[in-house]
Amino acid sequence: MNQNKQQPTALISCFDKTGLEQLGKKLTEAGWRIISTGGTAARLQEAGIDVIPVEDVTGHPSMFGGRIKTLHPAVHAGILARRKNPDDIRQLRERGYNLLDMVVVNLYPFEQVAKKGAVESEVLENIDIGGPTLLRAAAKNYRSVICLSDPREYDEVVLALTSGDGVDPDWRRRLAARAFGHVSRYDSLIAGYLGAEDGGLLAFPDELTLPLEREMDLRYGENPHQSAAFYSLPSPPAHSLVRAEHVSGPDLSYNNLADADAAVNAVCEFNRPAVCALKHANPCGLAVADQLPTAFSLAYQGDPVSIFGGVVAVNRTVCEKFMQFMSDEELFLDMLIAPDYTEGAREKLKKRGKLTALQLRGLNPENREDTSGEILGDSIDGKFLAGGMLLSSADDVAISHTDWTVAGEVEPSAQSWSDLEFAMKVVKHVKSNSVVVAKGGATLGVGAGQMNRVEAARLALDGAGGRAEEAVLASDGFLPFPDVAKLAAGAGIAAIVQPGGSIRDDESIAVADDAGMAMIFTGRRHFRH
Repeated sequence: MNQNKQQPTALISCFDKTGLEQLGKKLTEAGWRIISTGGTAARLQEAGIDVIPVEDVTGHPSMFGGRIKTLHPAVHAGILARRKNPDDIRQLRERGYNLLDMVVVNLYPFEQVAKKGAVESEVLENIDIGGPTLLRAAAKNYRSVICLSDPREYDEVVLALTSGDGVDPDWRRRLAARAFGHVSRYDSLIAGYLGAEDGGLLAFPDELTLPLEREMDLRYGENPHQSAAFYSLPSPPAHSLVRAEHVSGPDLSYNNLADADAAVNAVCEFNRPAVCALKHANPCGLAVADQLPTAFSLAYQGDPVSIFGGVVAVNRTVCEKFMQFMSDEELFLDMLIAPDYTEGAREKLKKRGKLTALQLRGLNPENREDTSGEILGDSIDGKFLAGGMLLSSADDVAISHTDWTVAGEVEPSAQSWSDLEFAMKVVKHVKSNSVVVAKGGATLGVGAGQMNRVEAARLALDGAGGRAEEAVLASDGFLPFPDVAKLAAGAGIAAIVQPGGSIRDDESIAVADDAGMAMIFTGRRHFRH
């Protein structure tokens, strides 16, 4: 195959055959020669495209059931040879090898096979070795070799080649960066699969690359002068916003998604029809009821001021009546997230052009599947720090009063037990230090993000006002002093739920006993920073 002036040559080896025949025909018509492997070569030949089998280039047959096809100097020398280095070209010619000008590769479907729960032997067979090696080699030598890792790139690149414009160095560099990113994500998925602990929990290895994939560019970041994009992890849970569909309204911003995620996570605590109104990452009103409009009314009454311009998430289908109910409140909302919308509701949404509506089927309890055990399928939380990142397993422990302890002399009533459980589920989603006052399955007051717990309690009790009588109070952390218990007793609170564990627990318990107020310990805190 040695020749003085070489015909431009592409190596094509693709698992995903999307656009393959069209690519092959256009390259052939433009005077390119095609080298290919296995199923890709067969597919091209079936389409009447001349193909040189890679075995004819390497002089070696495919081995080990296809595990070794392209791992040969005849292939990689043609990719990696530096065109402006005479010694590289001399060595290439001495061996009878030829230059490769384009590499078109996509990889074995490791992610799809791992996600479907295949046995390990099948998953391992779908770890591509030759493909990533080809992409890395081509991307390293991008000044001379065009590297295509995504079928969506084919048409634009071929058009540039056939029109005479060519693929300039900046474009080649972008293609190379995309290829390295693609391989990096692929490798990180494999590392996550092999490094998973029993039960599929995310391992925390010495080195970690998260396999993120861009879902969309956003209108702006946390502030309008910042840019932003939304990325997804593999195996997102059913309630993940990655799975949401944009129904109507403006495009999304960073804050839209951050607030929507907080509202969605809060409403997912409940199986009954639930409404969470949220502002600046904190629930300002949350309620459950037998009917969604009733739950909305209770959530609205929890804080009719803060809900303005906020986000609302619900866990049942939004109907026209619900939309009318919101309109009757003359309420401006930024976002509405629901598992579904009736046709009448969709018509109402069209008339509220500034309201962004998302459909997220996983909000309905009946549509939440378990993704644990899949690749990074378990929930994780994280925070970027300056120059680093924190990762943690998510606080997804189910909250049930059956695990709690009555710490004082007073036993809660049946209604108080129900309210205590509700309040603790809400306070778990409020920024620390946080206190929630609730009654009848609805929040009455929320104290969020305070530097001390007393101020959080004051805010929550002030929000509740006279409604605090016979309500309950939940705290995300223990009460280090009896001051919060005294405030609660003065407001007529019927029961307090807190983690317990302070060295001064006895003082808070004594205040509760004297006031005829129940004191409940959960043994577990729910800080949220």
